[in-house]
Amino acid sequence: MQNITKLNTERRNPNTTKIDTYSTREILETINKEDEVITGAVKKTIPEIEKIVDYASEHIPQGGRIIYMGAGTSGRLGVLDASECPPTYGVSFEMVQGIIAGGFPALLKAKEGAEDDAELGRSDLKELNITIHDTVIGIAASGRTPYVIGALQYANEVGAFTGAISCVEDSEISKHAKARIEAITGPEVISGSTRMKAGTAQKLILNMISTSTMIKMGKVYSNYMVDLNPSNEKLVIRAKNMIKEVVGCDDETCDRLFEDSKHNVKLAICMGLTGHSIEECMQALTDNSGHLHLAIKSLNN
Repeated sequence: MQNITKLNTERRNPNTTKIDTYSTREILETINKEDEVITGAVKKTIPEIEKIVDYASEHIPQGGRIIYMGAGTSGRLGVLDASECPPTYGVSFEMVQGIIAGGFPALLKAKEGAEDDAELGRSDLKELNITIHDTVIGIAASGRTPYVIGALQYANEVGAFTGAISCVEDSEISKHAKARIEAITGPEVISGSTRMKAGTAQKLILNMISTSTMIKMGKVYSNYMVDLNPSNEKLVIRAKNMIKEVVGCDDETCDRLFEDSKHNVKLAICMGLTGHSIEECMQALTDNSGHLHLAIKSLNN
């Protein structure tokens, strides 16, 4: 049996040894105090996160994808981040994918044994037919999950870019990755409960990876998600509010732009700010790789 007690995430937290005797307020304040270390730990990993974002944003236009691989909480966080990209940025469900050990059932009910199977990690990734343009990111708070290691080993064999996200120093998964993200959040409030500080750090890092990649791919104008898919009432309202705020128009003009652009926020804004037709705006966006500020500049010159 492997000794995991030396892992940062498995050590006993000296600040919480009497937490079972605390009042509700004291418990909450203690958890909050421990959470204060998370952003500092993540900040130290930015140079490694940068490597992933630069590679992914360069290679996605060539058919590449971001693929998260993980088990348990780590796997669920990867699936969560991936699933939110299509409605937020209007990308395909294939562009950012989250793969969890044990498949869909493991999202709802823990399937602990799956994380110990390195061959399962390899085979799950093989099914995606990855190439050198893909970015494969293994996620494991403890940094030692065999499922993730197997996936990273296979990704390296085919030449994909590899990243590892863990919360321990000199993690095993880091040894199999080109970008080595180790956010050291320290012992958990409840020993070994890595869904807490470690999980929060992982969520922050995944947010940074996907959001930064989408920005660099032209999915954002100013700080608006102009490629969102207005697929429900809330998102339609959000889309129209964006058009009104950016273009500076009234409700009637906004509704017209929204309809004329066929519910495409980016096109509606381009048309509203330049006065050009939908065809001209589409061409300008194509010529400028989807970057709205560059398309507007080209049309206004």
